[in-house]
Amino acid sequence: MDILKIGGVPEHFNLPWHLTIEDDSFKKQNIDLVWKDFPGGTGAMCEALRNKDIDIAIILTEGIIKDIIAGNPATIVQTYIQSPLIWGIHVGHHSPYKTIDELKNTKAAISRYGSGSHLMAYVHAQNNNWDTQSLQFEVIKNLDGAVEALTNGQADYFMWEHFTTKPLVDNQTFRRIADCPTPWPCFVIAVRNEIIDTQKEQLQTVLETINTTTLDFKNIPSIDNTLAIRYEQQLADIQEWLSMTTWSQSPPSVAILDNVQKQLFELDIIPKIVPSDTLISVL
Repeated sequence: MDILKIGGVPEHFNLPWHLTIEDDSFKKQNIDLVWKDFPGGTGAMCEALRNKDIDIAIILTEGIIKDIIAGNPATIVQTYIQSPLIWGIHVGHHSPYKTIDELKNTKAAISRYGSGSHLMAYVHAQNNNWDTQSLQFEVIKNLDGAVEALTNGQADYFMWEHFTTKPLVDNQTFRRIADCPTPWPCFVIAVRNEIIDTQKEQLQTVLETINTTTLDFKNIPSIDNTLAIRYEQQLADIQEWLSMTTWSQSPPSVAILDNVQKQLFELDIIPKIVPSDTLISVL
């Protein structure tokens, strides 16, 4: 049996992978797909791809593009979530900050440099006409670190996926000031180039199998209840999230990747724009 190691965030977006692994759909195709959670998000997955700790990553579009341009020997094989990611902008519940304008020149908590929370802080700053060169950051590794940093005043605000952080808003750990959607499809499937070269057929099988699940995912009976229980979310929140979320079964277009690169370059997040077709491997 062929072994492939895959990583993703421990969030509701990735339930299709877990359901498909749990019902042995990959093993029936002679593939042992081994899942690893990455609470630290995209930056941690970029490092894991470089270190060959994982072969495949379900990863934020902007983060993997930045890291591929920086030399990560991986490419994108498919868009996973076509819809934008809704980033909540959070402060500690007892923070004095009440509006976005008040957060100018304050410190953002980020999971690590190169992560989605880091890159989206630049997008958010540009949206509000802030000087992106003056942004300040506190590295907090993960959501638990963000709770500590915002509670203790080590950082002033934190951007993370709206629904993942909703329980922390509900229990008054965080207060959400606003949302900031990504201006592009949010998650892609990236694979180490070595694996593309040596296990292309197995990767094609993995994509065909997961795409069968995601095509029908919203129609699974009581999937909203399953998601709510498994990820400790309110049912109404999960239903809202499902209504906003679209899975993809296709590679990203060159036009979309051109747009992402253009915005990252304007923000000085990437040093150059590369031909977008070099970021994609069509299996």
